Amino acid sequence: MNIFTGEQADAFFGGEVPAPVRSLLQQAAQRTGDERSTLLWTAQAIAPACLAPYYALYKHHTGRRELALAERAAWRGLAEAALQAGLPADWRAVQPASADFQADGPARFWLFTLKALAFISLRNGQPAAAGELLAAIDRIDAHARIGSDVTAALLASVRPREGRA
Repeated sequence: MNIFTGEQADAFFGGEVPAPVRSLLQQAAQRTGDERSTLLWTAQAIAPACLAPYYALYKHHTGRRELALAERAAWRGLAEAALQAGLPADWRAVQPASADFQADGPARFWLFTLKALAFISLRNGQPAAAGELLAAIDRIDAHARIGSDVTAALLASVRPREGRA
């Protein structure tokens, strides 16, 4: 799936991406670095209810190791997806029966973004936070259909080293 231009992304993200946002995402796909960042944050600002820019932002900033910006975008995307899916604002209060997390749309995007936050936390040297997020994912998505098992394996590889400091 092309996160910037693909129509499959519309279904995954819970709805059609408005034309101005799609144009900015397509422009961002052709740019690098700060230019891409500016286009993506602009897309998020003009359509804060559109989930696609949040995903593009946290992927972009994580790839550049700009973890504070990636985390900021992911938390904002998580809050918006929760609102759209009718989920509690506090991610810790979400239960497996709160929504259909396997169907494309805001609830699945919410779960996917929770996984991204776990990964960002891990990369940011916060294994305890990553573990807490992964525990919530395991509770909600017991069959690891969103790929959280990869992040869990990374966390497991870090945890044994914590005691050796």
